[in-house]
Parts: sequence; C-alpha cells; structure tokens
Amino acid sequence: MRINRIRTTAIAATALAAALSLTACGGDDKAMGTKPAGAAETATPAATNTDGKAQTDAPEAGAPETQTVPTEGKHAGGNGDGANRGKKPETAPNAEAAASIPACTPKNSRVKVSSVSRPINHLLLTVTNTGSKDCAAYYAPFLRFDDAQAVYPILDDSKPQSVVVLSPGEEAYAGIGLLGEPGENEPVKSENLGVIMVDKNNKAKGEATLKLPAETYTDSLGFVTYWQSDVETALMF
Repeated sequence: MRINRIRTTAIAATALAAALSLTACGGDDKAMGTKPAGAAETATPAATNTDGKAQTDAPEAGAPETQTVPTEGKHAGGNGDGANRGKKPETAPNAEAAASIPACTPKNSRVKVSSVSRPINHLLLTVTNTGSKDCAAYYAPFLRFDDAQAVYPILDDSKPQSVVVLSPGEEAYAGIGLLGEPGENEPVKSENLGVIMVDKNNKAKGEATLKLPAETYTDSLGFVTYWQSDVETALMF
C-alpha cells in the first residue's frame, strides 16, 4: 500500500542553506566527503560529516516544528561487546523520560544496511548500541543516497508511540522503501548511503557512510520509517 509521506519543500531548502552557512563560518567540523565502507552491512568507522535538510513535521513531543540538520563533529562507530545483541529494546514510557537519555550516534552506536527478501524493493537499516550506557534512537534516520542534495522522505505514518531506547547491545530498526509502482518514476542506481543520526531536537549528531547492496535503485516515491523496536514493524510499511 502507498502511505502519505513527508515532502521536503522550501523549509528544507532554507535549512540546508542555514547548515551550509554554519559550515562556512569555520566550526570544528570536518570536511565533507564520501567514504564507502568496506562491506555492505558495516558503517565506515571514520566517515565524514555532511549537511542535511529539514523535515516539515516535528517527530517527538517537545521537538521543534522545523528540524535542521547542521554538520556536527567527526564521528566513529564504537566496538561494544554486543552481549545483549538481539534483545528487543524497550520503549520510553513518555517523551519526558526519553528526553533525559543521550541520543544514539555514530560515536556510541553502529549502523548497517542489509537486503531483505520481503517486502520487495526494501532495505533494512539497523542501529546497535555499542556503548556502555543506554541511548535513544530519536525520530528517524536522515538518509542521503550518493550525492543527493535532499534527505530521503520520512514516512509520517510510521511514527511510534514512544521513543525507542536501547540498552548496550540492543538494536533498533528502520525500513527503507526504495521504489513506487513500476513505471511511475525513473529509478536511479545508488552505491552509497549516508545515515545521519539526530538527537531529541532533531539536530544532526554525526553521519555514517555505508556501502549499499549491489543493484540498489531508488525513485522519488521511496521513504524511510521512524526507528522501530522490532524488524516486523520496520518492514510492514
């Protein structure tokens, strides 16, 4: 089924211009670049940061209505011991409780992208808490395929009731819809995926660059879901 999606418009362009202005002012951010990871499902440990764009709806209670995605500091994936990997994460009881939990970022988490057999034309994005403390998978990941100047549309109808909070070793998931109905739009082949993690205010907290599975095609009707606590929910849209 086709579900309503968030479309980035003039607000997204304004947010990108603001982000580029921040970069030009000479912060401590690293230069933008594309650095493929060595494997399809492993985040690049020292990927560079890039500017993102705004979405039009606030994802969580207490978040601003216009989100910005500024470039933010160097990121690197942690190693973690993975002792609790595979456990189903708990969701925060409410937005206020989640607000006190640090965001999952490339510094305390690892992100990977993988193919799935069902549904067709989908990928699965997985973030694992590799740190020693709880972290929250806020909102949805901001995605950029190759050198796209706009972030991938976020599926508003996939918004969960609560923020997904991960204990060390636990995972959260987001589904990526790649294509609309056949013949509706011209598919574009992509090789790399930028995954921007955000905090409770939808501010960028680092970007991981992943190598996409071979023969990955997208079109303008694609989407990514909010972070979910289980694979089934992430892939049901």
